Amino acid sequence: MTAGVPESEDRPTFTPGRPVVFRNATILTMENGAVIDGGDLLVVGERIAEVGQGIAAPDDAVEIDATGGILMPGMVDTHRHMWQTALRGLGADWTLTQYFVFYYLTWGKIFRPEDIHAGNVLSAIEAIDSGVTTTLDWSHGLQTVEHGDAAVDALRSVPGRFVLAYGNLLGAPWEWTHSPEFRGFVRRHFDSPDDMLGLQLAFDVTADPAFPEKAAFEAARDLGLRVTTHAGVWGATNDDSIRLMWEHDFMTPDVTYVHAATLTEDSYQRIAATGGTVSVSTESEQSAGQGYPPTWQLRRHGIPVSLSMDTSVWWSADLFSAMRATLSADRSREHHEAHARGETVVHNHLRAEQVAHWATIGGAQALGLDSVTGSLVAGKKADIVLIRNDRSPALYPLLHPYGSLVFQAGRGDVHTVLVNGKVVKHDHELIGVDLDAARAAVGRTVEYARSTMGDEAWQQSLTPELPPTERVPNPYTYTDYDGGSTRHRAQREAPAAAQQPAN
Repeated sequence: MTAGVPESEDRPTFTPGRPVVFRNATILTMENGAVIDGGDLLVVGERIAEVGQGIAAPDDAVEIDATGGILMPGMVDTHRHMWQTALRGLGADWTLTQYFVFYYLTWGKIFRPEDIHAGNVLSAIEAIDSGVTTTLDWSHGLQTVEHGDAAVDALRSVPGRFVLAYGNLLGAPWEWTHSPEFRGFVRRHFDSPDDMLGLQLAFDVTADPAFPEKAAFEAARDLGLRVTTHAGVWGATNDDSIRLMWEHDFMTPDVTYVHAATLTEDSYQRIAATGGTVSVSTESEQSAGQGYPPTWQLRRHGIPVSLSMDTSVWWSADLFSAMRATLSADRSREHHEAHARGETVVHNHLRAEQVAHWATIGGAQALGLDSVTGSLVAGKKADIVLIRNDRSPALYPLLHPYGSLVFQAGRGDVHTVLVNGKVVKHDHELIGVDLDAARAAVGRTVEYARSTMGDEAWQQSLTPELPPTERVPNPYTYTDYDGGSTRHRAQREAPAAAQQPAN
């Protein structure tokens, strides 16, 4: 930047097709542990042209100084209910049971196609702003194909890479997956391959011995689609769900098991044996109650892991937070198990590098997009994130780049984002995105939802009933308040006094 010239006046012009070269970055390629210090990366068109040091760039290339920064693949979120972003934060104090009551039993039915569209757009913008270049939209609010059309239109309107996982929480998947309306939807929107917007089926297996979900799995096979399913969720899906899938030969590498937090050894063995992947939503599992985040189990069984944020009715699109929470939860469990055996953990099994891998190439592999994105190698699509914030004391010195990424970096440190070779964020500002319009649309959904629910139901959702807490009696009570000082002596001195001989 030229001295005395505001950044907004000195910002480069990013025109379609103009090459972009990053200079002097610490590059985390996510390929075989390769880290390139003082590295360069050249983007030409949609793809990464070259990664290395001292790269010769075309004369018309835009040069981005990445000195002191981390260059990494765009992150991949493999499970996010994007439509629920329209009611961001409403469920901050909910349990999973209250979530089910709100969306499945009472108010999920009020969402119109325009509300799906509004939530998806804001969620998609939030994702690319956070350095998440690929998101699987676990879209179980699609009550009609018109809702599905709205979801697709929203995702195509934002310059990110997405996978629509089509679901309908108010319908039976063995019925809607075979309906003429749904099949017409698939033909309209997904007749030709497009790595910018893919399609999966999203439904859960309830453990009904009749296994009605068989027809939904058959539909996935017929359409050549992957399946994503909530598995091992306390009180909802369990080992019987896994067993039914196994017995009917529907456990394949094309299935992602979301959460998988309350399964037994046998179910983990079945997932491992069939090449399935697990999407871990650590903040969700810790707070809502699906079960303890299972990475400590998945590692032991060699099950591939990806990370996800679940829903902004609680959380956000911040995969930095997901990485940090996941690493901490895994290590906490390891310490807890060791302490129960009277032992001490002296070496951590899970490392920051592995968690960063799960957030990038691990997610791409789970979505079947690892030939497209997830790592920084020549030939792949240019989904790239530069972590750099010269105003942050937390990003210097950069001694352990994976450690800094997982433990120090945050969404505010996302300097530049490219998706499919297109610059969508630079110098901490989004490019070509109408955030004001997205906010306005969500505002209309909030007004509609509040008026439809009524003030009483709305307030109950914001402030669910607080159960009483039974206090543990404390023997160390305070006595003799005098002149602002507090002394506690009765419980401590009484035993000593009792030992004195009687006069």
